[in-house]
Amino acid sequence: MIETEVKRNDWKSEMPKVLTGRFPDLDIQALFEHGEKVLEQKPWLQDDEWIHQLILEALANLDENAPDWTYAAAALYLQQLYQEAAENRGYDPGRKYGPFGHVIRHLTEIGIYDRFLLDTYSEQEIQELEQAIDPDKDNMFTYIGLRTLADRYIAKDYQGKVYELPQERFMIICMTLMKNEPAEKRIELIKEAYWALSNLYMTVATPTLSNAGKSYGQLSSCFIDTVDDSLQGIFDSNTDIANLSKNGGGIGVYLGKIRSRGSAIKGFSGASSGVLPWMKQLNNTAVSVDQLGQRKGAICVYLDIWHKDISSFLDAKLNNGDERLRTHDLFTGVSLPDLFMEQVEARENWYLFDPHEVRTVMGYSLEDYFDESKGNGSFREKYWECVQNPNLSKQEIPAIDLMKRILKSQLETGGPFMFYRDEVNRHNPNSHLGMIYSSNLCTEITQNQSPTVVEEQQTVDGKIVVNKQPGDFVVCNLSSIHLGRAVTEGVLERLVPIQMRMLDNVIDLYTIPVLQAQLTNQKYRAVGLGTFGWHHLLALKGIRWESEEAVAYADKLYEKIAFLTIQSSMELAKEKGACAAFQGSDWQTGKYFENKGYTAETDSDYDWSDLQWHVQEHGIRNSYLMAVAPNSSTSLIAGSTASIDPIFQKFYAEEKKDYKIPVTAPDLNTDTTWYYKSAYFIDQHWSIKQNAARQKHIDQSVSFNIYVPNTIQAKELLSLHLDAWESGLKTTYYLRSTSSELIDCESCSS
Repeated sequence: MIETEVKRNDWKSEMPKVLTGRFPDLDIQALFEHGEKVLEQKPWLQDDEWIHQLILEALANLDENAPDWTYAAAALYLQQLYQEAAENRGYDPGRKYGPFGHVIRHLTEIGIYDRFLLDTYSEQEIQELEQAIDPDKDNMFTYIGLRTLADRYIAKDYQGKVYELPQERFMIICMTLMKNEPAEKRIELIKEAYWALSNLYMTVATPTLSNAGKSYGQLSSCFIDTVDDSLQGIFDSNTDIANLSKNGGGIGVYLGKIRSRGSAIKGFSGASSGVLPWMKQLNNTAVSVDQLGQRKGAICVYLDIWHKDISSFLDAKLNNGDERLRTHDLFTGVSLPDLFMEQVEARENWYLFDPHEVRTVMGYSLEDYFDESKGNGSFREKYWECVQNPNLSKQEIPAIDLMKRILKSQLETGGPFMFYRDEVNRHNPNSHLGMIYSSNLCTEITQNQSPTVVEEQQTVDGKIVVNKQPGDFVVCNLSSIHLGRAVTEGVLERLVPIQMRMLDNVIDLYTIPVLQAQLTNQKYRAVGLGTFGWHHLLALKGIRWESEEAVAYADKLYEKIAFLTIQSSMELAKEKGACAAFQGSDWQTGKYFENKGYTAETDSDYDWSDLQWHVQEHGIRNSYLMAVAPNSSTSLIAGSTASIDPIFQKFYAEEKKDYKIPVTAPDLNTDTTWYYKSAYFIDQHWSIKQNAARQKHIDQSVSFNIYVPNTIQAKELLSLHLDAWESGLKTTYYLRSTSSELIDCESCSS
């Protein structure tokens, strides 16, 4: 810890002593001697420019053998942030942090902060919270973590000047998330939430990290829309998606209800142009409606493998062919029933249909069915009915040929993502209220969906009134546990309850600009508590990735997290009331616990029977609870490994838009180095085994990447997908090949 208060005028002489005390194994003196030579050669450098030169020199020394240089660079960068904030806010930089109330008032006056901070909290409460802010917690950041937080998340004025500091960002988030709690316990809850955030035991999702307390943006991470098969529905969905995209949401869009190319419109055969033109529209929306100027919109579209437009859909992201048929700025996902995977294995044929014709001829929608058990169910019954009906047009194709097109696209573009719809719906705890057709941008969200339908438009008193039947427009709110820190320090029992309260409070804080999404958010109160730092944790525990020990540990740990998460949601229901979707759900009937094997006979460290009784008695606050997001940005901030992924390399350069920063694996030392095996050298079947053990305890899904060399044979890649499906995975995310350059979802980086 840096315990010496370093004044601006003498920090150049004091800082080397402080850093030497923190990092006795690093040659800090040589770093500053080099800095003095730079000053002699460039006497015109300002203090902040000189600090930047020192940072660059420190980072140049960073490698696998000297990982602590990242903390030395972070300490120098912190000093720069402290000085900038002090200059802009007008206080002595020796304080590190200035008056908290002053920054709240100033940023509220100029419109950066929302007015509620001053309206909700008294001056005395703000002063009390200022006393709870611990500047020494800043010393936990690596340089890349601190730089990411400072560049993208801490509040600045409209000219980009630094006003807010890292611990103040955390405190503002906590004040925002707890603002509606009863006044008598609000401050203590804020302090508890600050304990969780400031110790980096958890992270909040990117939209919450960026927008909490501010006068713009929203806090929810993920949205999924189901597009109705009508002109009005398609264009209304595009408008809704644009409104969410501008506020920073990552969006999944299910297109499976839209009729295929050549389908009839109002009885005129061959009139429909299919899904691709609407994908082009969404592609334009993703590019033109950016997220507060920070990045372009992020949209993933999903289509069923039996849809007649599936071939053009699978080709839409390829780098060659007719550009009029390409949508390079969209991500794609394909919805796969068990029956298709069986036909691939058996090298049998597959049949493609137009969903509009199926509805017209058969009187039902094929996408509304799934197999209730493995190898048996209503989807395959309806599917074979369609195949055998002579009045229904169909296209026959070898199933393996479709799978080859999927594999080709994955090797070239990383997608499409895989969505195993039968497995998802079999484990949907809220199937009493609907169906799940697809996932979100990052494949971890699986919740009920339905299209919003315009029923009537009329004029009333000179105004146009539109009546809509709102569908389930999925909303999910994300947060993640830092496994490498929270598990090793034994704080899960304390952490999960406050983390679940923070997540639940997000639901009531902001009005979502799409009204059906607002209604869905309140109806299901869905959250996605996830994790990151899995490889970090294995390395600290001395567990090899490719081992039964790692699989067993995943099973045991995620059972514990599931127990604590369900228990916390139940306790919130006792305090605040159960969600509207509870009655009739698998939570209420107890079927959820039976399906997961959480019974009295279960060999477990946890009293699942008692928890089941309490859930049935008191309800559950959140109808969907757990989802593991990619966490790329926020895991960097917390100084750990992303999500449940293995590391790329022990030492690498993190490339951002305008800079490159060297990074080492977290807590890299002579003990942990043996357990940090690169993703591309890991047998992916072991990763699938781990994720199957983990998925068993997660009610939604996991952003699960598959890592392969670009030399992989098609047979090997097919084997991985078959293994993932047979192991009960609900989704897989990117196929990460050594030849691909891929972009992570920003909105889900929780």
